[in-house]
Amino acid sequence: MDLNYTPEQDQFREEVRKFLADNLPDDIRQRVKQRLRPTKEMTQRWQQILFKRGWAASAWPQQFGGPGWDAIEQLIFEEECAVAGAPRQLDFGLRMVAPVIMTFGNEEQKERFLPGILSGEDWWCQGYSEPGAGSDLASLRTTAKHEGDHYVVNGQKTWTTLGQHADWIFCLVRTSSEGKPQQGISFLLIDMKTPGISVRPIIMLDGEHEINEVYFDNVKVPVENLVGEENKGWTYAKFLLGHERTGLANVGQWKALMNRLKELARESRDGQRPLIENVRFRDRLAQLDMELRALELTVLRVLTNESGPGPQASILKIRGTEVGQALFELLMEAMGPDAIAHIPDALDLGYEGPRVGAADAAPAAGDYFNMRKLSIFGGSNEIQRNIIAQMVLGL
Repeated sequence: MDLNYTPEQDQFREEVRKFLADNLPDDIRQRVKQRLRPTKEMTQRWQQILFKRGWAASAWPQQFGGPGWDAIEQLIFEEECAVAGAPRQLDFGLRMVAPVIMTFGNEEQKERFLPGILSGEDWWCQGYSEPGAGSDLASLRTTAKHEGDHYVVNGQKTWTTLGQHADWIFCLVRTSSEGKPQQGISFLLIDMKTPGISVRPIIMLDGEHEINEVYFDNVKVPVENLVGEENKGWTYAKFLLGHERTGLANVGQWKALMNRLKELARESRDGQRPLIENVRFRDRLAQLDMELRALELTVLRVLTNESGPGPQASILKIRGTEVGQALFELLMEAMGPDAIAHIPDALDLGYEGPRVGAADAAPAAGDYFNMRKLSIFGGSNEIQRNIIAQMVLGL
């Protein structure tokens, strides 16, 4: 692999940078740069800006409204967005359910759902995990009974990220109890406004409402919202997870965080020597920087594989989440005692309440706690190692 960008790719990077400088709203940039809470309105507003430019879905083919970029251009775009302070786009729609609809959905479903995902009008969430069916996803018990022109769904989903904002949820449901557990699962698209759906918040360690429990009580879902064939949902679920795990590498986000760490390391705070002069800290920073660069090259290798993400996506998921957790841990150390006190309200822009230590320390502890989840969601890293052992090593 040629590790140097071509003149055309460098020119593309400059085009993206100029677009971001001219079009990324300052209020959104300020929030993201300070790692404060982005609002639903901000996320959707930024998606609309990208939509008008034709850059709303970097990985989508042109036939569905994407820019038709290659893997390198996608990576450049996402990296520059992260460094500039753009909010993260909605993966659940753009990177997860959309590829499933494009690949396995019928023409009516493509015409109905893809435009709303692309424009940001429709906010999607994921209905996979259940109590007792997280990493062992095939054990799910939410049922969908076929009755005439609809399914009747009953059950519970948990850890539903940003489900409080969602217009739609894509769900794995059990439509048969015969044969192996994987053989009786179907893939349904469900309107969150349907009677019988209730959403209850789960408050996390950092005090944030990011995840939820979603309950289904005799929820009627039209049969035309079934993706692909009944009882074939496990195939579609594995396809989706391959795209999710590739995205979990988060190279652009981690490079932006690495840049922030380097800035902090060079600062002299409270009359103390800059952290960059501490040999042990500098060595850890350099080691992590090398691991991040290796992760980036691995992502490029997977993205340029014509057969699409396979078991290699599990490698990206493991290394991406490990690098991310290490970055947030090192950020905590860089902030020192200032990062110990976590005040959730301080994550709101314009907060004027009590603080402990430096203003930019407010998100550090919360981010550290939040990112403990990285090695669990999307399939725990232990499960990913099993996948690698079986599908790559043949054990």
